Amino acid sequence: MTGRRRWSTEEILDTAAELLRTSDAESFSVRKLAAALGTDSSSLYRHFRNKTELMRAVADRILLAAMEGYRPEGDWKQRITTLALRLRDAFGEQPQLAAIWGRYASSGTGSRLVMEELLQALCASGLPDEEIPARYHRIVVLLAALIASEAGVSTLTPEEYEQGMEHFRVAVLGADPERFPALARFAREIRPVGADRCAGFEDVLAAQLAHIEARIP
Repeated sequence: MTGRRRWSTEEILDTAAELLRTSDAESFSVRKLAAALGTDSSSLYRHFRNKTELMRAVADRILLAAMEGYRPEGDWKQRITTLALRLRDAFGEQPQLAAIWGRYASSGTGSRLVMEELLQALCASGLPDEEIPARYHRIVVLLAALIASEAGVSTLTPEEYEQGMEHFRVAVLGADPERFPALARFAREIRPVGADRCAGFEDVLAAQLAHIEARIP
């Protein structure tokens, strides 16, 4: 009698990533993953102790992809900007997984590579050592939020996007000027969150780096 196939860790992660592209973290389960692989959950627990560990491994693969071929170039601000854009692009190819990074984080090699480069760049900036951990944390929080926000918009269908734009126009252009005077004043200049996401991402990051630069002795 032929035994049940043994799936490799990479094959399990490939299938998990594919399932997560079409669903969210809440509806994803080890049981569903096992069903997609044609096996039982117990066989997967030999690779991952629980769902959280599996999710962290999936997120780490995105970070590994972002760091593949990376070489530090330029000054500390250029290094951080380049790294941030690589992370955005990596999650942009798999936007459903962006929220997983922010929620589950990672402790794998990909995570260590990102952490090391950010810390090395901050060290090169001339910041005092005692300020670097806090600045590092703020950059990571900012990147996770920006990437998740951008990815969330990119997963909308054309119909969902247009519906959202219509709601935005109604909310902004239809605002009562007596109750919302500032909103009415800038209504025609206010843009939805999804507009110019790339430029917005870079502008917000540049502002954070400028703030750090101002702290350098």
